[in-house]
Formats: sequence, C-alpha cells, structure tokens
Amino acid sequence: MLGNFSYYNPTKLYFGDESLNFLKDELKGYGPVVLLNYGSGSVKRNGIYDQVVAILKEAGKTIVENSGVMTNPTLEKLHEGVKIARENEVDLILALGGGSVCDYSKAVAASVYYEGDYWDKFWLKQENPAKDQRLLPVGCILTMAGTGSEMNAGTVITDAEHTFKVGHVFDNRLMPKFSILNPKFTMTVPENQMKAGIYDIMNHIMEQYFSDFDDNTSDYLSEGLMRSVIHSSRIAVKNPQDYEARSNIMWTATWALNTLIGLGKQQDWMVHMIGHSVGAWTHAPHGYALASVSMAYYRRAMQNGLSKFVRFAKNVWNIQSNGMTDEQIAEAGLQALKAWMLEIGLPLTISELGATDDMIAGITEGTICYPAGYLNLTKSDVTEILKESM
Repeated sequence: MLGNFSYYNPTKLYFGDESLNFLKDELKGYGPVVLLNYGSGSVKRNGIYDQVVAILKEAGKTIVENSGVMTNPTLEKLHEGVKIARENEVDLILALGGGSVCDYSKAVAASVYYEGDYWDKFWLKQENPAKDQRLLPVGCILTMAGTGSEMNAGTVITDAEHTFKVGHVFDNRLMPKFSILNPKFTMTVPENQMKAGIYDIMNHIMEQYFSDFDDNTSDYLSEGLMRSVIHSSRIAVKNPQDYEARSNIMWTATWALNTLIGLGKQQDWMVHMIGHSVGAWTHAPHGYALASVSMAYYRRAMQNGLSKFVRFAKNVWNIQSNGMTDEQIAEAGLQALKAWMLEIGLPLTISELGATDDMIAGITEGTICYPAGYLNLTKSDVTEILKESM
C-alpha cells in the first residue's frame, strides 16, 4: 500500500433480527425531543413505524415527525426539515428508512445550527461546518440496503429547480452515532428498490477498486465483497425472503462504503457523478442510474487500467485466461458483469429510465468532472458516454 491515511469510524452498529431491541438503551444518551424522519409511509404500512414509536414513547421521548422524505431528497425538503428541527429544538434526529432518509437526516443535522446559506457552503462549495458549530446527533434505523449511509458521513441533495443533484461527504462528526440494521426490515421494500440497492453496493466497491496500480490490501477486501454481493443477489432475486442472502447483502452494503476499502487509494467516483445527473433528470432510483452508464464508462476506463480489469475478471468472475490476451480477459470480465446485471434485472441504458436525446446536454452540464481513477473526463467525454448509454 502506497497511500497515507488515518482511519476512524465512530458509528456503533447493531445488526440482526433482534437489533431494534437496543434502541431504548441508545436513547438514554440523548435529550427528550426526537425528530423522526421517514419516507412516504411504507414504514407505517409494514408495522416498523409502530415498533419504533412504541420504543420512543416508552423511553419518554417527545416525537416530532417529518414524513415524506423522497428517494432523491430535495433542497426544498431540506429547508423544511431544518425549519422543523429549529422550531422544536430537537435533541436527536432519528432516520427511519433507506439511504435517502439517512442522507437527508445528516444534511439536516449539519444545517440546523448554521446561520448562513448551508446549501452554498456545504454542497456547492463542499465545505465542512466550523469546528465550533453545533451539530445534531443522528441515529439510523435502516429499511433498505445499498447506500452505506448508515456508517458514513455522506449526503446527497437535489436542487430540483435547477435539476442539479450533488453529494457531500462531511467529516466524521456527521457520521451516525448509532445504526440499527435488521435484515428483515429490508424484505419490506419493493423488488425494484432491492435491485437498485444491490447495484449501488456493487458500484460503491468498483469505484474504489478501479483506481491505482499498487498491491493494496483494500483491493483484496473489495474482491471478497463483490463476490459476496454477486452470490447473495442471485439468491435474493429468486427468493426475496431468504434471510441469509438479505443479511449478507445488508452487511456488504455497510462495508462497501464505510470508508474502509477506500483507504490509501485515489478512488474514482465518476460513475456516481454522471449517475447523479441522470437521476436528477429522470428521477430514477439511484442504483438504476448508476447501472445505466456503467458499461460505457468502464469500457473506457479499461483502456488505461487494463491490469486491474484483468484482475477483476479473474478474481471476481473467475475468468480463465486459456491463451487469451489481457484485453480479451478484461473484456470477458466486463461481459460477465453485464450478464449478471441482466440476470438480476438491472437497466443497462439511460433510455430505459426515461432519458431522451434532448436531455443529454442538460445531464452533461449537471455532471461534476474531476480527475479520477484511470480517466480524466471532460464534458465532451461525458456526452459521449451518455450517447453510448442510450
């Protein structure tokens, strides 16, 4: 490993089908007012909301509700959450839902006690809160596996008015204080959300894996995680109620983006940058937006990172060389990735998500470009990738 780094992850995890039982003990460390953020109401229909509210009431907490957190949380919704938190002087933000609710809750936590334009400072300028700024603590009760937001400081917010979706990874202070991961809760989400989450996991790993050329321990970890999600996904799409498969997917999602496997690496998040813009224009689930541009992107990246793509083919997909050239081995690995994506029912084109030719200019404009991994994309390159992904 050639990189230099420090590592610290303060999030406490409770995992398993009895993990919600630990919520009451965690609540003892926080004040009386809890802001409960959740989505469109599925947690009420499946009974998870009732379980959480009962625990909050038993703990003597005052519950302030903020429902309607959408799949791609908007700036308007962020303003609403900040207003609610300020008016009610909340002590703890509890996210009940998938990665979007967790992302959103961290965004609210960062913004409540900032007196200026938090959108401009934290997302447009990509700055962190001042060291002396108060930040609200966040706890997560996860109902969908995919983003890894339960154990990182990432947030993604969409400015719907300007069709611009942007993420910001805050410093460690914004990591959830605790997260509760019950794999049974993930069985309540629709099948398309499960599939989108599966690819989000895979892509998180690939964007950290496909960078640098040194012999990095992180890459060995990444290969094991990728094999795990491939194996479990094939079981889960056939039987979404398979607990072992769903638990492995959930655990892999956490380790895919809790900062561990990116240590000492340059990292490449351009599929996410392009995917964010595709999502802003099409409102597609995040994992679907990533899947729709991945093949065009990684075929380009393969030209400069050939040795890593050969390793990917051999160690993740078990491609046997059998006299093939390195280019042929690497291409076979990408074809195996494509076949798996089709097998579990992922979209491979942006047109499947509703994108049209006249959107390409806007999607390109909304894509943030920076040197990453094996490529240094220009806006012109992004346009070509999008056209190849139609």
